[in-house]
Amino acid sequence: MKHELLALARTVSDPTDRLNVVREYIQALIMRSLHESQAFRSIVFMGGTALRFLYNLPRYSEDLDFSRESADGYEPVLWMRKIKRDLSYQGYEVSVSWNATHTVHVAWVGFAGIMKEVGLSSHTSEKISIKIKIDTNPPQGATMSSSIVNRHMLFAVRYHDLASLMAGKVHAILTRPFVKGRDWYDLLWYESRRPPIEPNPILLLAAMAQSGIEDYGDWRIMIKERSAQVDFGAIASDVAPFLEHHEDARLLTRENLMSLLGV
Repeated sequence: MKHELLALARTVSDPTDRLNVVREYIQALIMRSLHESQAFRSIVFMGGTALRFLYNLPRYSEDLDFSRESADGYEPVLWMRKIKRDLSYQGYEVSVSWNATHTVHVAWVGFAGIMKEVGLSSHTSEKISIKIKIDTNPPQGATMSSSIVNRHMLFAVRYHDLASLMAGKVHAILTRPFVKGRDWYDLLWYESRRPPIEPNPILLLAAMAQSGIEDYGDWRIMIKERSAQVDFGAIASDVAPFLEHHEDARLLTRENLMSLLGV
């Protein structure tokens, strides 16, 4: 219920951290609703929030990303209706929009009034919005697992394994038309693990081919070349507000990353 979120928010004094905690609680509410809709028979959890919920990435995320692995049981309009109904019953003022025009289907779940209630805004009209993205034509080759997640509440989820999530991250860094600090921080996190995570090669190959890159060679060398165009001071500042420990952003340097990559 909403009173549980408000109580949680009161335990966090820093406004940036409070927003992160509130957003993550709402993400968990949405995931619980999707679980109850049996959505994970059709879709699979991926992206940064999956990395946090399943593998404890020490970085908060904004969106919920999924890939459609089966058209059977794919009923997102019904899922969105249930999300709105569930959260309305819990006392939230919820709006949901849905757009299936493009290959990546997109929903926005907006929560009015909550920013004021948790002390982050003086305006009742200001919303927290969660973006839900479902790739209906994902590259093939991901390895999937299933698990019970206990993140504010229990829900079952099907998700990409760590190597497949890393393949998605490497692909994003190499093909995204803009630089995103969270991408580079996540890569640093992957490479700092022992042993370091290797991207799923089949999925990475398929993802790169889907982006029109058929022969990409050594992904580490491509990352090195891409990093030469990156302002690491700027991306460290970009990602810092999303980190559990903001000072960890200082570790995000080109020298540290290249050392971990061995290039």
